[in-house]
Amino acid sequence: MSALRELFGGAITTTLPTTLIDASDIRQVPDTQEVYLSPASGISIIVEVLQSVDATDLREAAGQHFDALAHDNDAQSQTVNETLDMPNDSNGATPDPVVLYGTQVVQKFNSATADEVRILLALYRVPDKNVDLVMTMNVPMTSADGGAVSEDDWGTARDVFNVAARSLRIVDYGLFA
Repeated sequence: MSALRELFGGAITTTLPTTLIDASDIRQVPDTQEVYLSPASGISIIVEVLQSVDATDLREAAGQHFDALAHDNDAQSQTVNETLDMPNDSNGATPDPVVLYGTQVVQKFNSATADEVRILLALYRVPDKNVDLVMTMNVPMTSADGGAVSEDDWGTARDVFNVAARSLRIVDYGLFA
């Protein structure tokens, strides 16, 4: 079951599964992030307020954010599988996101083996505030710590991400002041 969740004190809303755990209830999360964790797998969803990257083409900008994530994850390899525009039916109240689907091979937690993590990334550009709002979902397909999901669960995760990406609304642009 999913429900509308308020992020950043209600400045942003999106539809997420009610089973997801707010990471700030169990660990410190930067003020620029909202992080949700699956209790049943290694899946995580992160919504982050970032300074806009230089790229003016939004597909290229999404790729730059994907590359930055790969760098931050010390990914051994990375592949962009698809990039597309996703209308959100907000009538311009919230920018339509560009969505990127990709894969990174990441060695986590000093593990001897690398994990295959599928990355779903939605980029919402707020040009007058010089902000890129980025939502990412990390879906481990192989995992040394046992958090991997099956292909069926991957399909479900992708559906959850697409609902979240389409339903995300920026309610209060003062968040980006």
